[in-house]
Amino acid sequence: MKIIREIGITILIAVAVFVLLRLTVQSYTVVMSSMEPNFQQGECIMVNKVTYRSSGPQRGQVIIFNPPFESEYPFIKRVIGLPGETVEIKDGKVFVNNISLDEEYIMAPPSYTMSAKEIPENEYFVLGDNRNNSNDSHTGWTVPRDNIIGKAWFIYWPPSKWGVVKHYSYPELLGTEGQEMMLSQSPGVQFE
Repeated sequence: MKIIREIGITILIAVAVFVLLRLTVQSYTVVMSSMEPNFQQGECIMVNKVTYRSSGPQRGQVIIFNPPFESEYPFIKRVIGLPGETVEIKDGKVFVNNISLDEEYIMAPPSYTMSAKEIPENEYFVLGDNRNNSNDSHTGWTVPRDNIIGKAWFIYWPPSKWGVVKHYSYPELLGTEGQEMMLSQSPGVQFE
C-alpha cells in the first residue's frame, strides 16, 4: 500500500511540474531566415511566457508572437516601436520619433523606405534582424499585445549556439522615452 501511495505522489508531482513548465516556458524552432545573423533556421529556443504579464515588451527585445494574419507558424522579431511612438524607415536607417537607431546587430541596412507611422495603443512595431528578407511591420502591420506569446530567452540547440539570447538597447533614445533600456542577455526564440 505504501508503494502505491509513493508512486501516486510521484506521478502527481511530475504532472504538477509539467503543467507549471508549460505555463511558464515553451520551446520553439526557428523556421525562416528573417532574424539572421542572430538566429538561424533550425535553432531551438526557449521562450519565457510570463515576462510580459506585469509589463510590456521593451524596445530591442526579441519576441515570439502570432502575427495578425493567418500563419502556420508563430513569428520571431525584434521590438522596434512602442505604442504611441512614430517609426519611419529612410536612407537605410530606422527612425523612432525622428531619432536614428544605431543597429550594429542587423544583417544589412534596410534597402526600402517606409513613411512615418504612429504605432496604435497596445500594439508594437517589429522588424526582423535580416531587414531585407523579413515579413514584418514595415509591410503595414503591427503586433497586438494579446498576440505576444513571450520573450526569447535561451537557445538550446544546436549545442554550439547554446546560451542566453541577446536583447539590445538604444542609448540614443534614453531620456526621450521615459524608460531605461539596458543591454541584456536573455534567451529567445526565432521564427519567421
